[in-house]
Amino acid sequence: YLYYSAVETLSCKFSAHTCFLGKFPSILFCLVTPCFFASPGPIESDRYMTVRSNGGLNQMRTGICDMIAVARLVNATLVIPQLDKRSFWQDTSTFKDIFNEPGFIKALEGDVHIVSDLPESLQSAPRARKHFTSWSGASYYEDVKELWKDHKVVHVPKSDSRLANNGLPIDIQRLRCRCLYQALRFSDPIEDLGKKLVERLKSRGKFIALHLRYEKDMLAFTGCTYGLSESEADELRIMREKTSHWKLKDINSTEQRSGGNCPLTPHEVGMFLRAMGYTKSTWIYIAAGEIYGGDKYISKLRSYFPNLVSKEVLATKEELEKFKNHASQVAALDYIISVESDVFIPSHSGNMARAVEGHRRFLGHRKTLTPDRRGLVELFGLLEKGELTEGPKLSSLVTKMHKYRQGAPRKRYASLPGSKGRTRLRTEESFYENPFPECICLTGKH
Repeated sequence: YLYYSAVETLSCKFSAHTCFLGKFPSILFCLVTPCFFASPGPIESDRYMTVRSNGGLNQMRTGICDMIAVARLVNATLVIPQLDKRSFWQDTSTFKDIFNEPGFIKALEGDVHIVSDLPESLQSAPRARKHFTSWSGASYYEDVKELWKDHKVVHVPKSDSRLANNGLPIDIQRLRCRCLYQALRFSDPIEDLGKKLVERLKSRGKFIALHLRYEKDMLAFTGCTYGLSESEADELRIMREKTSHWKLKDINSTEQRSGGNCPLTPHEVGMFLRAMGYTKSTWIYIAAGEIYGGDKYISKLRSYFPNLVSKEVLATKEELEKFKNHASQVAALDYIISVESDVFIPSHSGNMARAVEGHRRFLGHRKTLTPDRRGLVELFGLLEKGELTEGPKLSSLVTKMHKYRQGAPRKRYASLPGSKGRTRLRTEESFYENPFPECICLTGKH
């Protein structure tokens, strides 16, 4: 069971780091541990940093690891972050409900001082409040250190995307990987059930984990209404208008879809997978929340692949009861199964899709099939017009389109051409989506 470990057969000392030989002889997985860490450990400090993580599960996970790296950069003691209880999911889970808190503190003790709470003497102390600038480099945090000259405690209201994807010191990048892939383990109840569900799936044979982003909030946020009834489209529009922190309100669904910005519909996923050569006997795990429209739309995917299963099918009611009304804990189960699947396929980009892809790359570039939504929409348009039919021709076009979209080793994509300033940083591929080359070493290279 390799969810948190790239260790498969052989471990070796590699430069100043511990690396492990994985499935592919050309790849070494650098698991930088404190005892082999090239830099000295954390210096005793009376600086404290409190954090409120924002967003859903995976946005919080990557944000927490950014804050670990920031604490290292500014030499501050990090107080275990508070989790977001005000997001769309309204999950009341605490850090220790979702994560193994003692293990997290222990795993990173050679890098960062982490405490469960502020010392008694600082509980009522005035705190500086600072929104760190998104996608910032190490030099920015040198200036941030000045905050502790007048305050013992600095509070950070948001944790997501506070570090640059590129240009950071190699030890900081590897610390981010060590945090996300080794230290930030899920709590025992989540780990235990996640492992059981993986084993139940594997007992049926190889399986696909399909991150089917066809939930109500996703469709409302993106403004994607293709294939929906007029009343359903109105329902989504009203939800978008009422959600104050969603900035875009007036969205052209047709333009969104043609631009590749909409999640594939369940029917489109079925056509895509069949065109890619997957047979009707393929087992597919649906890693998602409640699918909008329920069986009305999921039945179209089931007509192609009847062996669809979800956590509600794999687990007993008693097993799931403890996670009821805790969306982040349920999402953690989906995450574990997705990382351990034979193939991972996200129907839309997002924090979970990026995090799972990065984790699978770290574990040996496990197959992640990323649909070219823009290209597929063009092909599906030809199907609607009768200019193309499902069969060998469509299959040839789809497989050719996805030849290089299956998780093979590559460096991170740069920013979009012509982008400038903060937009340039925003359009870079996320470090957590592809931690190559910093955390994945080629044999004989460092």
